[in-house]
Amino acid sequence: MALGKLPSSGDEEEEGNDGIFAEINITPLTDVFLVMVVIFMVTALAEVEQTRKEQKQTKDETAQAESEKKSGLKVNLPSGKAQDIDSSKASLVLTIPTQGDVDIGGHTIPDAQIDQVFVESYKRDKNTQVILKADKSVAHGKVVNIMERAKNAGLTRLAIGTSGG
Repeated sequence: MALGKLPSSGDEEEEGNDGIFAEINITPLTDVFLVMVVIFMVTALAEVEQTRKEQKQTKDETAQAESEKKSGLKVNLPSGKAQDIDSSKASLVLTIPTQGDVDIGGHTIPDAQIDQVFVESYKRDKNTQVILKADKSVAHGKVVNIMERAKNAGLTRLAIGTSGG
């Protein structure tokens, strides 16, 4: 706040009529408000980005649940922390349940025809990734057997699917 005397008009003699005027300087207040606006803008952008990530994660989980419903198999994957698979490359996803035949790309394939599927995939693309999604309780030997059969067909890019936990 600024204090001072009222400016005189020049005609009047200065007698004892000195008046005090007060004015409020709003520059610091304006500065504070501008800083707050910048802080709110940055915070809002960060919140929007976080919300987008959460929506993408929810969408991915929903898509995975839908694909499991379509295949008709419920597989309880083991948890693990590994890097993601390159989704731009050709992939062959095998779901190995505790009981029954292997599911490849949403179609149940008898054990005798799995080798043929591997050979056909190798002929289409030699860099095809084989992703094995085996239930926790599937025998280790069964998973290794399928991995060896993929290798024998020429498919050397093997990955084991986990639940990501």
